Amino acid sequence: MVLWGLLSLFLLVPHQAIASLGRKHLAQDPSVDGICASSVIVHGYKCKELEVTTKDGFILSLQRIPQGRAEVNSSGSTKKQPVIIQHGVLVDGMTWLLNPPEQDLPLILADNGFDVWIANARGTRYSRRHTSLDPSNPAFWNWSWDEIVTYDLPAIFDYVYSQTGQKINYVGHSMGTLIALASFSEGKLVNQLKSAALLSPIAYLSHMNTALGVVAAKSFVGEITTLFGLPEFNPKGLPAAAFVKSLCFHPGVNCYDLLPSLTGKNCCLNSSTVDLFVMNEPQPTSTKNMVHLAQTVRHGVLAKFNYERPDYNIMHYGEAFPPLYNLSNIPHDLPLFISYGGQDALSDVRDVGNLLDSLKLHDVDKLSVQFIKDYAHADYVMGFNAKDLVYNPIVAFFRRQFDT
Repeated sequence: MVLWGLLSLFLLVPHQAIASLGRKHLAQDPSVDGICASSVIVHGYKCKELEVTTKDGFILSLQRIPQGRAEVNSSGSTKKQPVIIQHGVLVDGMTWLLNPPEQDLPLILADNGFDVWIANARGTRYSRRHTSLDPSNPAFWNWSWDEIVTYDLPAIFDYVYSQTGQKINYVGHSMGTLIALASFSEGKLVNQLKSAALLSPIAYLSHMNTALGVVAAKSFVGEITTLFGLPEFNPKGLPAAAFVKSLCFHPGVNCYDLLPSLTGKNCCLNSSTVDLFVMNEPQPTSTKNMVHLAQTVRHGVLAKFNYERPDYNIMHYGEAFPPLYNLSNIPHDLPLFISYGGQDALSDVRDVGNLLDSLKLHDVDKLSVQFIKDYAHADYVMGFNAKDLVYNPIVAFFRRQFDT
């Protein structure tokens, strides 16, 4: 979650020395041409760049892949099951498209007959617009993942539902699972939802076991305006870079072996894919969001943003402590596919166990749980064998919902 995003930031340090060597370049520049042109259309797929405006004014980027490569010359009139794919923190929708096309989840889903929609969270490169605020205005960054739960996901779901007229399947990774679980627990989205696949699920983080992760989580504390003096947390900016450099001096933190130090020992990443990842990520988010994620790590509960001062919490919530997201409120008949890895240092198996315990009343035939012994956090998005181990089972899971 928070550290999955941070790994992209930390990876910049050791990669700078080899930045010009052996990279597999994208056919187009995504910063100029967008995700569709740079990473989808070049592989022979149809793709549309779309926009969705949230109720609090953020204009979000959304990519639609309406059909598979073999259907590119067809009319595409057949109704297909829609799937929304949501990334984690400090990355964007591009993170799903860094492997060859036959290994990328959005394109695999399209080739298997799904109508695919790739979401991009507020603050990332293609979702940095607002109806009245500019990113240079601190008010633009006054949000955490609470607002993504309250505004972003409902706006995206409403738009996709209005365009397709069908209930929606959902895939989330890392923070993409956190916001989904929080939403489902409050009854949001569930009337438009067909099923959900949660990869490296994040709800509890008490057992996150990396030195760097613990240090980073402990560092995001205090009043939001004083943490870095900036409301935007931009990993490529000087304040964040200085923060990262300071973490590298903590005992037990090895900034030259960062990927396994942050995510666990990933089994199945190609170096060319990791290089593409570093070229495209990290993406900005709000400092308030990083503080909220760190609160989730430190406090061991899934709660709304804690303003630290009881009077501030009372002002926002009517009580001295922020309300909890009660995961036991998730509808027991909602089809869920949960996959987690034995080597994942962020989505630790004990924390996933706590999540599964909160789902213990879930209908047995509606909960599918997959455990992959050798997988760590990044394998779920960039693993060269994720198609066989994870994505094909997701396709099968979604297909089982067709007639239900």
